[in-house]
Amino acid sequence: MIKRYCLISIVPLLLLFGCSRSNDLTEINLAEVTRSIFYAPQYVALELGYFEEEGLDVNLQLIAGGDKVMISLLSDHSDIGLVGAETSIYVASQGSDDPIINFAQLTATDGTFLVAREPTDTFKFTDLIGTEFLGQRVGGMPQMVGEYVLKQHEIDPHSELDLIQNIDFGNIASSFLGGIGDYVQLFEPTASQFEKDGIGQIVASFGEESGHVPYTVFMAKETFIEEHPETILKFTRAIYRAQQYVQEAEPIEIAKIVQPFFEDTDLDLLTKSVERYKEQGSYALTPLLEESAWEHLKAIMDQADELPADIPYQDLVNTDFAEEVIDQ
Repeated sequence: MIKRYCLISIVPLLLLFGCSRSNDLTEINLAEVTRSIFYAPQYVALELGYFEEEGLDVNLQLIAGGDKVMISLLSDHSDIGLVGAETSIYVASQGSDDPIINFAQLTATDGTFLVAREPTDTFKFTDLIGTEFLGQRVGGMPQMVGEYVLKQHEIDPHSELDLIQNIDFGNIASSFLGGIGDYVQLFEPTASQFEKDGIGQIVASFGEESGHVPYTVFMAKETFIEEHPETILKFTRAIYRAQQYVQEAEPIEIAKIVQPFFEDTDLDLLTKSVERYKEQGSYALTPLLEESAWEHLKAIMDQADELPADIPYQDLVNTDFAEEVIDQ
């Protein structure tokens, strides 16, 4: 099956990018915040034609950075975004007349792993004290979860270690490769690639340490959902079908399907990455974003001093579509 995906750079966002599309399908511009095997169910839905079977022509846009995805959604250059649920809270706290609504959860845990530069068989979190830790962007879910986990282990990330937060998301891996940091927080398949290449060793999973949280969620403007409910329902149905496939399939089967999205990563490494995420329950079983997970998200944000407002679950989460596809 030949796919048509458009790759969008960060700037300029206010330009329109087009792909040749079929006239008998509903066109959807879907913006993902990064490319990661963490989003395997989305790529399964694309590669196995689940969206097309629902009558949707999905144009996948890669727009690095949660703030950039929000700009693209708010300016109508993307219809649906796949990004951390915290971004919808940031937008709502600014008094938006057309809030961004979360309607389908894709991942249920943090997706990052702690990679140590020096190999060890006896890692404990207190080993981080006094070291240089290459963390993630301030205000983003990876960094907030990272700080939450450290505090759970009674470590103050801002006073007991040298926390580096001023490196752009896209340059974190290369910075560690270049010698910055004793520890780094990385997604798959980069974490496993570094381990394979002898650059570092995976010593802990932030997903296992932090519990269930709506880490990456499909969202859209409230008006888009109100004007296109059938489209949102079809999209959610395709995602749920892919989620079910990922839960039942072997990691190697999933890796083979999604490999076109990771052409520079070998199949064995992709398989290992999928296996890690499946084992720790990172792939959400259903698209339903539950209130307990939403409250846990806000608690993590609050502990990081990044919760701008206590936005109620009912204000920014629409479960109608998830509930309908699950019940069908």
